[in-house]
Amino acid sequence: MDVIDLFSGCGGLSLGFEKRGCTIRKAVEFDQSIAETYRKNHPEVELIVDDIKNIDQSGVFRKGDAQVIIGGPPCQGFSMAGARIREGFIDDPRNYLFKHYFNVVKTVKPQVFVMENVKGITTMQGGKIFAEILRIFTDSDMLEGRSYHLFQRVVKAADFGVPQKRERMILIGTLREDVDFESLWETTRREIMQEEPHYFDVVNVRDAIGNLPKVTEDGKIANPAPVTDYQRYLASGKEMLTNHTQTKHSKIAVDRMRRVANGENFTSLHEDIKSVHSGAYGRLCWEEQAPTITTRFDTPAGGRFIHPTEDRTLSPREAARIQSFPDDFVFYGTKTSICKQIGNAVPPKISYFLARFIEKII
Repeated sequence: MDVIDLFSGCGGLSLGFEKRGCTIRKAVEFDQSIAETYRKNHPEVELIVDDIKNIDQSGVFRKGDAQVIIGGPPCQGFSMAGARIREGFIDDPRNYLFKHYFNVVKTVKPQVFVMENVKGITTMQGGKIFAEILRIFTDSDMLEGRSYHLFQRVVKAADFGVPQKRERMILIGTLREDVDFESLWETTRREIMQEEPHYFDVVNVRDAIGNLPKVTEDGKIANPAPVTDYQRYLASGKEMLTNHTQTKHSKIAVDRMRRVANGENFTSLHEDIKSVHSGAYGRLCWEEQAPTITTRFDTPAGGRFIHPTEDRTLSPREAARIQSFPDDFVFYGTKTSICKQIGNAVPPKISYFLARFIEKII
Protein backbone atom coordinates (compact mmCIF):
# COMPACT_ATOMS: atom_id res chain seq x y z
CA MET A 1 0.00 0.00 0.00
CA ASP A 2 1.11 3.55 -0.72
CA VAL A 3 0.63 5.83 2.30
CA ILE A 4 0.65 9.58 3.06
CA ASP A 5 1.42 10.53 6.67
CA LEU A 6 0.04 13.92 7.74
CA PHE A 7 1.14 15.45 11.08
CA SER A 8 3.81 12.77 11.03
CA GLY A 9 5.80 13.84 14.08
CA CYS A 10 8.89 11.66 14.41
CA GLY A 11 7.09 8.81 12.64
CA GLY A 12 5.38 6.46 15.10
CA LEU A 13 2.49 5.83 12.71
CA SER A 14 4.80 5.51 9.71
CA LEU A 15 6.93 2.88 11.45
CA GLY A 16 4.13 0.36 11.79
CA PHE A 17 3.09 0.73 8.16
CA GLU A 18 6.69 0.44 6.98
CA LYS A 19 7.15 -2.71 9.07
CA ARG A 20 4.21 -4.20 7.18
CA GLY A 21 5.89 -3.41 3.86
CA CYS A 22 3.92 -0.28 2.96
CA THR A 23 5.56 2.63 1.14
CA ILE A 24 5.25 6.05 2.75
CA ARG A 25 5.07 8.30 -0.33
CA LYS A 26 4.87 11.64 1.45
CA ALA A 27 4.96 12.87 5.04
CA VAL A 28 4.18 16.33 6.39
CA GLU A 29 5.64 17.79 9.59
CA PHE A 30 5.64 21.46 10.56
CA ASP A 31 8.30 21.44 13.31
CA GLN A 32 11.83 21.60 11.86
CA SER A 33 13.58 19.72 14.68
CA ILE A 34 10.96 16.96 14.79
CA ALA A 35 11.15 16.69 11.00
CA GLU A 36 14.90 16.08 11.35
CA THR A 37 14.23 12.95 13.39
CA TYR A 38 11.66 11.78 10.84
CA ARG A 39 14.02 12.42 7.93
CA LYS A 40 16.98 10.56 9.43
CA ASN A 41 14.90 7.54 10.40
CA HIS A 42 12.85 7.48 7.17
CA PRO A 43 15.38 8.68 4.56
CA GLU A 44 13.45 7.23 1.63
CA VAL A 45 10.28 9.27 2.33
CA GLU A 46 9.53 12.58 0.61
CA LEU A 47 9.22 14.76 3.70
CA ILE A 48 7.47 18.12 3.40
CA VAL A 49 8.45 20.49 6.22
CA ASP A 50 5.71 23.09 6.13
CA ASP A 51 2.43 24.18 7.66
CA ILE A 52 -0.26 21.95 6.17
CA LYS A 53 -2.42 25.00 5.40
CA ASN A 54 0.20 26.07 2.86
CA ILE A 55 0.18 22.81 0.95
CA ASP A 56 -3.16 21.03 1.30
CA GLN A 57 -4.46 22.51 -1.96
CA SER A 58 -1.21 23.59 -3.58
CA GLY A 59 -0.87 20.72 -6.04
CA VAL A 60 1.48 18.74 -3.78
CA PHE A 61 -1.26 16.16 -3.44
CA ARG A 62 -3.20 14.66 -6.32
CA LYS A 63 -6.01 12.19 -6.67
CA GLY A 64 -4.75 8.62 -6.41
CA ASP A 65 -1.41 9.51 -4.77
CA ALA A 66 -1.97 6.90 -2.06
CA GLN A 67 -4.40 4.20 -1.02
CA VAL A 68 -4.10 5.24 2.61
CA ILE A 69 -3.82 8.54 4.49
CA ILE A 70 -2.79 8.44 8.15
CA GLY A 71 -2.30 11.13 10.78
CA GLY A 72 -3.63 12.82 13.88
CA PRO A 73 -4.53 16.49 13.52
CA PRO A 74 -3.86 18.03 16.96
CA CYS A 75 -7.05 18.58 18.90
CA GLN A 76 -6.30 22.08 20.18
CA GLY A 77 -8.19 23.56 17.25
CA PHE A 78 -11.46 21.86 18.13
CA SER A 79 -12.76 24.78 20.16
CA MET A 80 -16.03 25.97 18.69
CA ALA A 81 -19.06 26.80 20.80
CA GLY A 82 -21.81 24.23 20.35
CA ALA A 83 -24.51 26.48 18.93
CA ARG A 84 -22.44 27.53 15.92
CA ILE A 85 -20.85 24.23 15.12
CA ARG A 86 -23.02 23.10 12.23
CA GLU A 87 -22.67 26.39 10.40
CA GLY A 88 -18.97 27.05 10.70
CA PHE A 89 -16.92 24.11 11.96
CA ILE A 90 -14.94 23.47 8.80
CA ASP A 91 -14.38 27.20 8.19
CA ASP A 92 -13.48 28.26 11.72
CA PRO A 93 -9.75 29.14 11.68
CA ARG A 94 -9.30 27.42 15.03
CA ASN A 95 -10.08 24.14 13.33
CA TYR A 96 -7.71 24.67 10.43
CA LEU A 97 -5.57 21.62 11.23
CA PHE A 98 -8.55 19.32 10.92
CA LYS A 99 -9.83 21.21 7.90
CA HIS A 100 -6.61 20.69 5.97
CA TYR A 101 -6.47 17.00 6.88
CA PHE A 102 -9.97 16.79 5.42
CA ASN A 103 -8.88 18.72 2.31
CA VAL A 104 -6.05 16.27 1.61
CA VAL A 105 -8.43 13.31 2.00
CA LYS A 106 -10.88 15.05 -0.34
CA THR A 107 -8.14 15.64 -2.94
CA VAL A 108 -6.36 12.27 -2.83
CA LYS A 109 -9.50 10.18 -2.23
CA PRO A 110 -7.66 7.29 -0.55
CA GLN A 111 -9.34 3.93 -0.17
CA VAL A 112 -8.88 4.29 3.60
CA PHE A 113 -7.92 7.07 6.00
CA VAL A 114 -6.86 6.74 9.63
CA MET A 115 -7.26 9.60 12.09
CA GLU A 116 -5.75 9.27 15.54
CA ASN A 117 -6.69 11.60 18.37
CA VAL A 118 -7.11 11.94 22.11
CA LYS A 119 -9.82 9.83 23.71
CA GLY A 120 -11.54 13.00 24.93
CA ILE A 121 -12.34 14.20 21.43
CA THR A 122 -15.59 12.22 21.63
CA THR A 123 -16.86 14.32 24.55
CA MET A 124 -15.52 17.78 23.62
CA GLN A 125 -18.33 20.36 23.45
CA GLY A 126 -20.76 17.73 24.64
CA GLY A 127 -19.88 15.41 21.78
CA LYS A 128 -20.82 17.97 19.11
CA ILE A 129 -17.28 18.26 17.73
CA PHE A 130 -16.91 14.53 17.09
CA ALA A 131 -20.43 14.30 15.68
CA GLU A 132 -19.52 17.04 13.21
CA ILE A 133 -16.33 15.23 12.18
CA LEU A 134 -18.36 12.09 11.51
CA ARG A 135 -20.91 14.10 9.55
CA ILE A 136 -18.34 15.77 7.31
CA PHE A 137 -16.69 12.51 6.26
CA THR A 138 -20.04 10.92 5.45
CA ASP A 139 -21.38 13.92 3.49
CA SER A 140 -21.10 13.01 -0.21
CA ASP A 141 -21.72 16.64 -1.22
CA MET A 142 -18.57 17.74 0.63
CA LEU A 143 -16.56 14.87 -0.85
CA GLU A 144 -17.52 15.31 -4.51
CA GLY A 145 -20.07 12.54 -4.58
CA ARG A 146 -18.43 9.69 -2.68
CA SER A 147 -18.42 9.58 1.11
CA TYR A 148 -16.66 7.36 3.62
CA HIS A 149 -18.00 4.53 5.76
CA LEU A 150 -16.64 5.00 9.27
CA PHE A 151 -15.36 2.81 12.07
CA GLN A 152 -14.33 4.23 15.44
CA ARG A 153 -12.69 2.64 18.44
CA VAL A 154 -10.95 3.76 21.60
CA VAL A 155 -7.80 1.65 21.68
CA LYS A 156 -5.78 0.86 24.79
CA ALA A 157 -2.05 0.57 24.20
CA ALA A 158 -1.85 -2.18 26.84
CA ASP A 159 -4.09 -4.38 24.66
CA PHE A 160 -1.39 -4.36 21.98
CA GLY A 161 1.40 -5.52 24.27
CA VAL A 162 2.60 -1.99 25.07
CA PRO A 163 3.55 -1.42 28.75
CA GLN A 164 1.50 1.74 29.08
CA LYS A 165 -2.02 2.82 30.10
CA ARG A 166 -2.46 5.00 27.00
CA GLU A 167 -5.86 5.37 25.37
CA ARG A 168 -6.55 6.99 22.01
CA MET A 169 -9.48 7.36 19.62
CA ILE A 170 -8.92 5.80 16.22
CA LEU A 171 -11.29 6.84 13.42
CA ILE A 172 -11.06 4.88 10.18
CA GLY A 173 -12.92 5.71 6.99
CA THR A 174 -13.18 3.55 3.86
CA LEU A 175 -14.79 3.96 0.46
CA ARG A 176 -15.74 0.29 0.55
CA GLU A 177 -19.29 -0.54 1.57
CA ASP A 178 -20.45 -3.39 3.79
CA VAL A 179 -17.15 -3.86 5.61
CA ASP A 180 -17.49 -5.99 8.74
CA PHE A 181 -14.96 -4.01 10.77
CA GLU A 182 -15.33 -6.00 13.99
CA SER A 183 -14.77 -9.31 12.23
CA LEU A 184 -11.69 -7.99 10.38
CA TRP A 185 -10.32 -6.58 13.65
CA GLU A 186 -10.51 -10.00 15.31
CA THR A 187 -9.10 -11.75 12.22
CA THR A 188 -6.15 -9.35 12.22
CA ARG A 189 -5.52 -10.09 15.88
CA ARG A 190 -5.63 -13.85 15.36
CA GLU A 191 -3.26 -13.76 12.40
CA ILE A 192 -0.68 -11.68 14.25
CA MET A 193 -0.87 -14.05 17.23
CA GLN A 194 -0.21 -17.01 14.94
CA GLU A 195 2.95 -15.34 13.65
CA GLU A 196 4.04 -13.72 16.92
CA PRO A 197 2.42 -15.53 19.88
CA HIS A 198 3.65 -12.95 22.43
CA TYR A 199 2.56 -9.82 20.51
CA PHE A 200 -0.44 -9.07 22.74
CA ASP A 201 1.05 -10.28 26.04
CA VAL A 202 0.66 -8.06 29.09
CA VAL A 203 3.94 -6.18 29.48
CA ASN A 204 5.17 -4.28 32.56
CA VAL A 205 7.88 -1.68 33.13
CA ARG A 206 10.51 -4.31 34.01
CA ASP A 207 9.73 -6.27 30.84
CA ALA A 208 10.31 -3.08 28.85
CA ILE A 209 13.36 -1.39 30.38
CA GLY A 210 14.76 -3.83 32.95
CA ASN A 211 17.83 -4.73 30.87
CA LEU A 212 18.97 -1.16 30.24
CA PRO A 213 22.20 -0.20 32.07
CA LYS A 214 22.95 3.07 33.85
CA VAL A 215 22.47 6.24 31.82
CA THR A 216 25.52 7.90 30.24
CA GLU A 217 26.51 11.49 29.58
CA ASP A 218 26.25 11.17 25.80
CA GLY A 219 23.37 8.69 25.87
CA LYS A 220 25.34 5.94 24.12
CA ILE A 221 25.34 2.48 25.69
CA ALA A 222 26.46 -0.97 24.62
CA ASN A 223 23.47 -2.80 23.20
CA PRO A 224 22.20 -4.97 26.08
CA ALA A 225 21.08 -8.53 25.45
CA PRO A 226 17.27 -8.78 25.47
CA VAL A 227 15.85 -10.95 28.23
CA THR A 228 12.08 -10.65 27.66
CA ASP A 229 9.89 -11.23 24.62
CA TYR A 230 9.08 -7.53 24.48
CA GLN A 231 12.78 -6.57 24.52
CA ARG A 232 13.46 -9.13 21.79
CA TYR A 233 10.68 -7.61 19.66
CA LEU A 234 12.30 -4.15 19.85
CA ALA A 235 15.91 -5.32 19.78
CA SER A 236 18.47 -3.92 17.37
CA GLY A 237 21.47 -5.57 15.78
CA LYS A 238 23.51 -2.43 16.34
CA GLU A 239 26.52 -2.44 18.62
CA MET A 240 25.40 0.71 20.45
CA LEU A 241 22.08 2.26 21.46
CA THR A 242 21.49 6.00 21.82
CA ASN A 243 19.34 8.52 23.71
CA HIS A 244 19.92 6.93 27.13
CA THR A 245 20.60 10.18 29.00
CA GLN A 246 19.16 11.56 32.21
CA THR A 247 17.76 15.00 32.93
CA LYS A 248 19.87 17.10 35.28
CA HIS A 249 17.57 17.56 38.25
CA SER A 250 17.98 20.17 41.01
CA LYS A 251 19.13 19.06 44.46
CA ILE A 252 15.62 19.73 45.78
CA ALA A 253 14.08 17.54 43.09
CA VAL A 254 16.56 14.70 43.71
CA ASP A 255 15.91 14.86 47.45
CA ARG A 256 12.18 14.66 46.84
CA MET A 257 12.55 11.71 44.48
CA ARG A 258 14.70 9.91 47.03
CA ARG A 259 11.82 10.09 49.53
CA VAL A 260 9.19 8.69 47.16
CA ALA A 261 8.68 4.91 47.16
CA ASN A 262 7.30 2.75 44.36
CA GLY A 263 3.72 3.64 43.60
CA GLU A 264 3.83 6.81 45.73
CA ASN A 265 3.68 10.41 44.51
CA PHE A 266 4.03 13.98 45.82
CA THR A 267 1.40 13.39 48.54
CA SER A 268 3.90 11.29 50.50
CA LEU A 269 6.31 14.25 50.68
CA HIS A 270 4.00 16.38 52.84
CA GLU A 271 5.20 19.49 51.03
CA ASP A 272 3.37 22.21 49.15
CA ILE A 273 4.16 20.93 45.63
CA LYS A 274 2.75 23.23 42.99
CA SER A 275 1.78 20.95 40.11
CA VAL A 276 -1.36 20.54 38.08
CA HIS A 277 -0.64 16.84 37.68
CA SER A 278 -2.10 14.41 40.22
CA GLY A 279 0.79 12.00 39.64
CA ALA A 280 3.54 14.58 40.21
CA TYR A 281 6.69 13.08 41.71
CA GLY A 282 5.27 9.63 41.13
CA ARG A 283 7.63 6.65 41.06
CA LEU A 284 7.03 3.79 38.63
CA CYS A 285 6.71 0.18 39.77
CA TRP A 286 8.62 -2.59 38.00
CA GLU A 287 5.68 -4.97 38.01
CA GLU A 288 3.09 -2.49 36.70
CA GLN A 289 2.46 -0.68 33.45
CA ALA A 290 3.48 2.95 33.09
CA PRO A 291 0.89 5.71 32.82
CA THR A 292 0.61 7.53 29.49
CA ILE A 293 4.03 8.76 28.39
CA THR A 294 3.56 12.50 27.85
CA THR A 295 5.81 15.24 26.50
CA ARG A 296 6.89 15.99 30.09
CA PHE A 297 8.26 12.59 31.06
CA ASP A 298 11.58 14.25 31.93
CA THR A 299 9.99 16.39 34.66
CA PRO A 300 9.31 14.98 38.15
CA ALA A 301 6.34 17.33 38.56
CA GLY A 302 4.98 16.31 35.15
CA GLY A 303 3.56 12.96 36.23
CA ARG A 304 4.55 9.48 37.36
CA PHE A 305 7.83 9.25 35.50
CA ILE A 306 10.47 8.56 38.17
CA HIS A 307 12.56 5.44 37.51
CA PRO A 308 11.54 2.46 39.70
CA THR A 309 14.87 2.33 41.55
CA GLU A 310 16.92 5.37 40.55
CA ASP A 311 16.37 8.98 41.64
CA ARG A 312 15.78 10.40 38.17
CA THR A 313 13.05 10.57 35.58
CA LEU A 314 12.95 8.25 32.59
CA SER A 315 15.60 8.57 29.90
CA PRO A 316 14.38 9.13 26.33
CA ARG A 317 15.41 5.54 25.47
CA GLU A 318 13.36 4.18 28.37
CA ALA A 319 10.35 6.29 27.37
CA ALA A 320 10.77 5.14 23.75
CA ARG A 321 10.82 1.51 24.91
CA ILE A 322 7.58 2.11 26.85
CA GLN A 323 6.14 3.62 23.64
CA SER A 324 7.29 0.48 21.70
CA PHE A 325 9.82 2.24 19.46
CA PRO A 326 12.50 -0.13 18.14
CA ASP A 327 15.91 0.21 19.77
CA ASP A 328 17.59 1.33 16.54
CA PHE A 329 15.32 4.39 16.22
CA VAL A 330 17.38 7.51 17.00
CA PHE A 331 15.85 10.75 18.25
CA TYR A 332 17.48 14.06 17.30
CA GLY A 333 17.15 17.60 18.65
CA THR A 334 17.02 19.33 22.01
CA LYS A 335 15.88 17.58 25.17
CA THR A 336 12.53 19.38 24.98
CA SER A 337 12.03 18.43 21.34
CA ILE A 338 12.91 14.77 21.92
CA CYS A 339 10.44 14.56 24.82
CA LYS A 340 7.79 16.06 22.56
CA GLN A 341 8.58 13.59 19.77
CA ILE A 342 8.27 10.56 22.05
CA GLY A 343 5.29 11.77 24.09
CA ASN A 344 3.18 12.73 21.07
CA ALA A 345 3.90 9.59 19.03
CA VAL A 346 1.53 6.76 18.23
CA PRO A 347 3.06 3.56 19.65
CA PRO A 348 4.49 1.68 16.63
CA LYS A 349 3.02 -1.63 17.86
CA ILE A 350 -0.45 -0.11 17.49
CA SER A 351 0.34 1.32 14.06
CA TYR A 352 1.59 -2.08 12.86
CA PHE A 353 -1.72 -3.61 13.88
CA LEU A 354 -3.58 -0.82 12.08
CA ALA A 355 -1.54 -1.40 8.92
CA ARG A 356 -2.57 -5.04 8.85
CA PHE A 357 -6.18 -4.19 9.67
CA ILE A 358 -6.37 -1.64 6.85
CA GLU A 359 -4.76 -4.09 4.47
CA LYS A 360 -7.74 -6.37 5.12
CA ILE A 361 -10.24 -3.55 4.60
CA ILE A 362 -8.73 -2.73 1.20
